[in-house]
Order: sequence, then structure tokens, then C-alpha cells
Amino acid sequence: AYRCTGGLVCKAQLTQSIIHFAHRRAIDIEGLGSKLVEVLVEKEWVKTPADLFRLKFEDLVQLERMGEKSANNLLDSIQKARQTTFGRFLFALGIRHVGEATARDLAQHFGDVQKLMCASLDQLLEVNDVGPVVAKSIRQFFDEPANQQVVNELLELEVTWPQAHAHEMPSDHPFFGKTFVLTGSLSNYSRDAAAALIIERGGKVSGSVSKKTDFVLAGEAAGSKLDKAASLGVTVLDEPTFQGML
Repeated sequence: AYRCTGGLVCKAQLTQSIIHFAHRRAIDIEGLGSKLVEVLVEKEWVKTPADLFRLKFEDLVQLERMGEKSANNLLDSIQKARQTTFGRFLFALGIRHVGEATARDLAQHFGDVQKLMCASLDQLLEVNDVGPVVAKSIRQFFDEPANQQVVNELLELEVTWPQAHAHEMPSDHPFFGKTFVLTGSLSNYSRDAAAALIIERGGKVSGSVSKKTDFVLAGEAAGSKLDKAASLGVTVLDEPTFQGML
């Protein structure tokens, strides 16, 4: 696939970057499908991801097959998407080589987007699973002034997330310093909510099971991660046990 270094404002990649940004595992804007993104980009109403948060009702209702109800629903989804997590925000930016797990690790390590934007290669290499290629890609992304501007505009447009206060948690909490992997569907929490609870209590969340994993939190229809945990002797928690430890 064609890729340029323009990041969030590269015209050749704009449609794909907006689709990725709005994906349910990223910023999660329900109702913003690929066809609609193509129209918004074609009309030049959306030139960067930040422009999604500037869309107006009176413009949207003029679009073909976009009635008042659909326009209101989309604007509601965009409003809800302003409340996200730091990990989702980073994943949504579409930084090359930064998938969901790495985005979450970066969020946990730095805790603040400005610190991450200013981080040196050596500081980036301190993050779990970040090697030289990934570190260089992150640095290149944030060295691009246009990308810096989009990130700052998103923050000005009130895209926010809860701040983790792991340092305030007592170090004797059972989650403190422990690495969790989540698998399956939980009854009472989304995966993001469960991950946030772990991080707030001083734990870490990883995307894959390894010898460094302390706990696997398993919900319904848990997959191969459960088998890997069993083979490595990693402690598996069900949801009630997890709740009891909170």
C-alpha cells in the first residue's frame, strides 16, 4: 500500500486515516462509515481528523440520504467520542507500527500526550515492546509540524480521557506492578473500562501472554490466550474474582 510521511494530513491517505481514526477500536464514531468519509473528504469539509469535531448539522442535512435524524445521530456519536482513553487516542492517530497494544503501553508509560510528543528515542525505547523501528516511527510522526497541530487541535476541541493516578495507589494493592492480559467478553465492564481500573491501581495491561504476565482476566468466549496462560502457569482470574480484588 502507498504510504507517505505526511501523517494525518497526507491527501493520498486522508480517507483511510479518517476511517481508521473513527474505527470502533479507535475513537469510535458510530455511524461514520467509509462512504460518508469519502463524501466529507471530497467536499473538503474534513481535511484532518480534528475537522470531524467541527461538523455542523446544517451542512450534514444537505447530504444525499442524510436526514435530520441521521445527522443528529452522527453528531451525538461525535460528541460521545470526545470522551475516550489515552490508548485509543494514540491508536487512532495511525502512527506507523503502533497497534492497539503498543498504543496502550505508550499511554501507560507516559500518561501525558505532551510528554510523549517530546520523548527522545531513548525514552521511547524504555517502553514495553518498543524497539528501534517503532521508536523511530513515533519520533518521525511527532516531529512533523502538521501532526503536532492536529493533536493540539483535537485537545482544544475537548477530546479528553481520564488521567491515570497510579502513583497515588498504595504499593500493596494486589494490582500494583502486575501485568494483566484481557481475553473474552466481560459482563460488567468493557475491556477499556477493565484496563482503566487496572492502570488506576498501578497495574499494566499487555496485548499478549508471556512469561512476564502475572494475571489473565478471562471473560466469556475466552480464546487462545487462555490456553497460553495455562501452558505458562499464569494465574487466570474470572470476573467475580477480579471484582473482589478491586
